[in-house]
Amino acid sequence: MKAGSLELRLIGEVTLLRDGSPCPLPPSRKTRALLAYLAATARPHRREHLCGLFWDVPDDPKGALRWSLSKLRQLLDDDERKRLVADHEHVAIDLEDVELDLARLRTHAEHEDEGSVRLLEERCGEIFCDGLDLPRCEGFERWCAAERENVRQLQITLLRRLADGGDAAARAATLRRLVELDPFDEMARLGLIDALAESGRRGESEEQRQIAVAALEAAAVPVPAGLLRPVAQRGAGPEPPPLVQHIRFCTAPDGTGIAYACIGDGPPLVKTANWLNHIEYEWESPIWRHWLRELTREHSLLRYDERGNGLSDWKVKDLSFEAFVSDLESVVDAAGLDRFDLLGISQGCAVSIAYAVRHPERVKRMVLVGGYTMGWSVRGDPEEIARREAMITLTRTGWGQDNPAFRQMFTTLYFPGATVEQADWFNELQRVSASPEGAQRLQRVLGEIDVRDLVPKVAVPTLVMHSRRDSVVPFSAGRAMAAMIPGARFVGLDSGNHLVLESEPAWPMLLRHLREFLAEPVAGPVPGTTVRTE
Repeated sequence: MKAGSLELRLIGEVTLLRDGSPCPLPPSRKTRALLAYLAATARPHRREHLCGLFWDVPDDPKGALRWSLSKLRQLLDDDERKRLVADHEHVAIDLEDVELDLARLRTHAEHEDEGSVRLLEERCGEIFCDGLDLPRCEGFERWCAAERENVRQLQITLLRRLADGGDAAARAATLRRLVELDPFDEMARLGLIDALAESGRRGESEEQRQIAVAALEAAAVPVPAGLLRPVAQRGAGPEPPPLVQHIRFCTAPDGTGIAYACIGDGPPLVKTANWLNHIEYEWESPIWRHWLRELTREHSLLRYDERGNGLSDWKVKDLSFEAFVSDLESVVDAAGLDRFDLLGISQGCAVSIAYAVRHPERVKRMVLVGGYTMGWSVRGDPEEIARREAMITLTRTGWGQDNPAFRQMFTTLYFPGATVEQADWFNELQRVSASPEGAQRLQRVLGEIDVRDLVPKVAVPTLVMHSRRDSVVPFSAGRAMAAMIPGARFVGLDSGNHLVLESEPAWPMLLRHLREFLAEPVAGPVPGTTVRTE
């Protein structure tokens, strides 16, 4: 066979094109499934494994495999190129010069490339290996189902990237595909409604709003306030009054003054303190305001400043993990809360875990984001310890200076994807939140956290989320924490920032999982451990 360019499409119906023209594929579904499996996995497989995956013993699996490989060799190989690589033990496809749509989707979901990304958008919504089901081949069916979900998530990520730009009509087309792939993405539904209205299609916009409300109600998912207002009323009439934050103070058992704030209506949600907090300054911060806006949309949010920073007392004798847990106890008691949901971020996760173990009757559900069971000094990574020690030294000499260069090292570590505005805000947040001495002491205390003995005792429903490329707390630390909590769910977020920013595709995903979890009926703890990554 003469040489020619090859393109293999696995998204949708399996298709092979040579020089742009479709090649007839073997009528055998197992042969086509073998082609898809070898191409999608892109690695050698033992012949015994392939035989067990596709053929039963009475079918002469070795002979059937040889027959299928002969058919694939005719399709893939040409006079100048042998792409089907097979020996007595292993089989693989050399994809070096084969254009594979699945590989392109994986690349573009991570790195936007406008040159060809629109071609992929046209096929978003098609499923992986459409129609290629082998009910009697359970191993292949399990693999195919998992790969279909992976492809769906990649398509969602790609469409979210595309939905950020373009005119209203283009955004509406992209968001419509996104809603079809992820019907419970409230942000996508709101975006579609707004894009249709902006492009002059207000009747269609209102129709989509009604469809969204009906779909969410049928699934017992709380309908966000933004969907309850008819399109005809959007932009009309006075805006609802801004939420008013009420700041109060309480006293910990050792006499330390702790500042806390209550805002919003609905079921109580308590957010534990993290590095660093300032309940007054955060409200206008581009780092925090999207979190506060969404957390108060359906809940009454209680936040507080950790001892040693923010509006709480800075000069304290006891700056320890036990004191942090005691402060949480003091705040919820002062606020008069009986039972509530608990949100921990960063070291707030460890505090939340300790509180939930001590007071399981008061915690309904627990959400942990970017957390860990062991602080940096306990984890014992020499490189991390050296870096942290250097940061503590620099904190002593440069934290209080007007030049933010010293604080910028923390900003770069926590938010590598921050805009200039976001970086400036976080630099300033650090300055107004703690003294140089307090910042040093806090870093030491956080490094010594160790709640490994408490984690298996957690008896409340728990959702754990963590940024995949987090430079502050390793992704593996969050995943390990989830694996130790009985019945915990785990969601990996496509982000490099310790705290997910509003502009990231990971933000709508985080919101969706958070809302779905907090809307679930409260049940008893689930025995065993279930870890799910998305």
